[in-house]
Amino acid sequence: MSRHIHLSGICGTAMASLAGLLQLQGHRITGSDKAAYPPMSDLLASLGIPVREPYAEANLEPRPDLVVIGNALSRGNPEVERILDERIPFTSMAALLREEFLTGRESLVVAGTHGKTTTTSMLAWIYQVAAESRPELGPSFLIGGVAENFGSSFQLRPTRTFILEGDEYDTAFFDKGPKFLHYFPDALILTHVEFDHADIYADLEAVKMAFKRLVNLVPRRGRIVAFDGSSNVSECVAKAFCWVERYGFSNEADWQIRSLRFEEGLTRWEIWHQGSLWSLMEMRLAGQHNALNATAAAALAAGQGLEKNAIQKALASFKSVKRRLEVRAEVDGITIIDDFAHHPTAIRETLRALRAVYPRARLWAVLEPRSNTLRRKVLEQDLIESLREADRVLMAGVYQQERIPESERLHPEEVVQALNAAGTPAQLHANVDAIVAAAAHELGRGDVVAILSNGGFDGIYEKLPARLRERR
Repeated sequence: MSRHIHLSGICGTAMASLAGLLQLQGHRITGSDKAAYPPMSDLLASLGIPVREPYAEANLEPRPDLVVIGNALSRGNPEVERILDERIPFTSMAALLREEFLTGRESLVVAGTHGKTTTTSMLAWIYQVAAESRPELGPSFLIGGVAENFGSSFQLRPTRTFILEGDEYDTAFFDKGPKFLHYFPDALILTHVEFDHADIYADLEAVKMAFKRLVNLVPRRGRIVAFDGSSNVSECVAKAFCWVERYGFSNEADWQIRSLRFEEGLTRWEIWHQGSLWSLMEMRLAGQHNALNATAAAALAAGQGLEKNAIQKALASFKSVKRRLEVRAEVDGITIIDDFAHHPTAIRETLRALRAVYPRARLWAVLEPRSNTLRRKVLEQDLIESLREADRVLMAGVYQQERIPESERLHPEEVVQALNAAGTPAQLHANVDAIVAAAAHELGRGDVVAILSNGGFDGIYEKLPARLRERR
């Protein structure tokens, strides 16, 4: 039965993807958000789904049959208040996803502090390629980003497999547990476990407890493919009731990466399975972290019965995910890269990957501390060490710093001071226009600029290329 479903907070990656899935089921979809920006605003526009800005009680006119409340909304939001006052039926993204799409299907979940969006995209593409000869493998999926092979963050097929990114962030203001506890995985990839989401997790132990609860949901007949280079991951899978396989670089890994190299524009490596050479692999994406992501996806797919040739073909033809090492512009020999940086470890791996691709370039890191972890000082030293991978660093102030208590807040001036003291030239600027002006004054042919933010960064992705063109 078709319903009018309104999504409050529709421009979040998972919410926009859910909106598309619900529309495919024949529901009438509307949405609202504080502000919309690419790539999800572009996706929603392409689907013809109207988005109202900003939040307001009037956005719920005409009265919907059901409202999906995003986890960014809390009490005091005008839409939340009207929903509660009038008892309009409401739910969360994760709960509705399970109810509408996961029940009766095989749920393959990719979780972890880092790498889950890319790994989920890789796994979905492996199934898509395998379906060329075995149509029953055509996957449904939901990814927290736009997978370039699909041009979408979601797909719905009348088949058994549903592949989805398992987010450890909380579900809604009325459900503070992580989203992934709604997904009941039949098989699970666990990439990394580190302290993150400092706004909802008190410490690393709280993060590990969330992942332990996820592991505890995998049935005995299921499988877990887990990174072997992390004691935190080892702790989280130690009491699993199902078969666990490890992947990584160590000799003890069930799926071991050997001879990793970047050459001729490709990443190449060997996968050894339980001591024997299993496959030679290659892909376009650079970076050790992406080889790990690809190996995890290959291991899970192989364990689910997919053929090796399909896995090899899929990874060789895999493109990327929007906002993951995405080349946004090339102007007068200057390359501008967009990456969805949210954590010091992700920043480090991004910069190292760019070093491999552009070994002779002067590498710039332009950082907006925007995620709820980067806005806090808890990982300040890790951030400094990560940024030292760059040759030059430009920093913006903390996004919405007034929302972070002074005692918890990251102080970018201290990061810049530490970088300069360590020999990495760094500057702090008041706003994006100042950053663009400083960068445009110094950038030269052959330079590579990594713009690191998990948000819109006040339009810097358009402003910097435009300023560089003006220099001509």
